[in-house]
Amino acid sequence: MPRVLLIECSPNDQASPGGQLAREMARRIHPKAEVTVRNLVRDPLPPLCAGYAEAVVGKSNCEEEAFLLSEQLIGELEASQYLLISTPMHNYMVPAALKLWLDYVVRIRRTFEIHDGQRIGLLEDRPTFVVLSSGGHYLGAKAKQMDFLSPYLRHVLGIIGLHHVEYIHLQGLAGGEVEVATALQQARERLSFNPVFAAEPYPDVLV
Repeated sequence: MPRVLLIECSPNDQASPGGQLAREMARRIHPKAEVTVRNLVRDPLPPLCAGYAEAVVGKSNCEEEAFLLSEQLIGELEASQYLLISTPMHNYMVPAALKLWLDYVVRIRRTFEIHDGQRIGLLEDRPTFVVLSSGGHYLGAKAKQMDFLSPYLRHVLGIIGLHHVEYIHLQGLAGGEVEVATALQQARERLSFNPVFAAEPYPDVLV
């Protein structure tokens, strides 16, 4: 039975078009997929603290609460065969909630090591899909804003060993219901060519 980790980052929660699509994708991976949902807005992570920083570099007890949380988050990632991230673009970049999750899971001597100045990922690679939502356009002829999120997220996930990263872009969502419906339809059409996903969601798998 495949295990899927779904990271949700939208402040719009269940009303997020990107979140809706990501949950649908999770159901389409396998009829009996085990899906773990980590909603970073509904259940926000605590800010990193001095105790965590000291534990990371070995200067304090590893029983520090934030350090144990880091282990839990990394464990969720290690247990998954698929990673789905549903995230909005905030100010051309990842939202603060997703950045904090990354700060907990990108950890030296745990998820990556440094050899001869190069960072080597310690996690096993797995298919990773990022549903990226934006009110404006950042790709194509209508693009009017920069996208620093995509290259940054691809790079930082690569540091810990996740190189198989594919983006599903939902643009122009601020234009209204028609634009949202069009963006979702186009995304579903692209996903229909991906062998990872079944043609239709499995109704008996709840996310």
